[in-house]
Amino acid sequence: MTTTRENGSLYTHIEHKIATIEFGHPASNSFPSVLLERLASEFDKLSINNEVSVIVLKSEGDRAFCAGASFDELVAIDTLDAGKAFFSGFANVINAMRRCSKLIIGRVQGKTVGGGVGLAAACDYVLATEHAAIKLSEFTIGIGPFVIAPAVERKVGVSGLAELTLDATSWKNAYWAKEKGLYARVFETQNELDKEVEILSEKLASYNPEALAEMKRALWVGTEHWETLLLERAETSGKLVLSEFTKNALAKFKK
Repeated sequence: MTTTRENGSLYTHIEHKIATIEFGHPASNSFPSVLLERLASEFDKLSINNEVSVIVLKSEGDRAFCAGASFDELVAIDTLDAGKAFFSGFANVINAMRRCSKLIIGRVQGKTVGGGVGLAAACDYVLATEHAAIKLSEFTIGIGPFVIAPAVERKVGVSGLAELTLDATSWKNAYWAKEKGLYARVFETQNELDKEVEILSEKLASYNPEALAEMKRALWVGTEHWETLLLERAETSGKLVLSEFTKNALAKFKK
């Protein structure tokens, strides 16, 4: 059962040095801008919380993990500034995850699209079910996954990013994502997934927090320029969304 709140929900539960962030939205756990802002802020707060050693990121329900950014907000963009601000949402979240001092475990129970794939890619370790197929469909509406591309490429490589981006109408199954490195392990059921997430997070929380923080830094070496790169990419997407091609494509979806 997912939230019915128009702007979605975001809850954090901390127990035994494990912070579990759970987000939700009635539109397949998609993200309006306000919810992305809350998520980025939450990662920043947990990064300096000495009572937390590891973070688990999950979404509500047993169906979609994340449908990306809000479609309603996307179709309403009418200026370059509004476009850049909209696409900066996931840029800010990915950067918050990147600079967060805590290791982040992603728990992906179902399909994920667009920005949701970027969210999974920005986790340090991802466990998923076999229902967790992925797709980058941005080309079909005249834009591209420019903001999330660095995070996705970091996990699946240039060839994997190209395959996802250019084959924009096809789903890649969870085992494809595991083979490419996006997922670490894939399970048949959600119960198995939750059990393994619990086991892994408890193990990590028992380790030396200083060692965990150093490992986090080591994993993200060379990505410091993302602070500006992702915002530049957001501006690129903001320009494209105002194109005649994209406006016509979005109009078809609104009908």
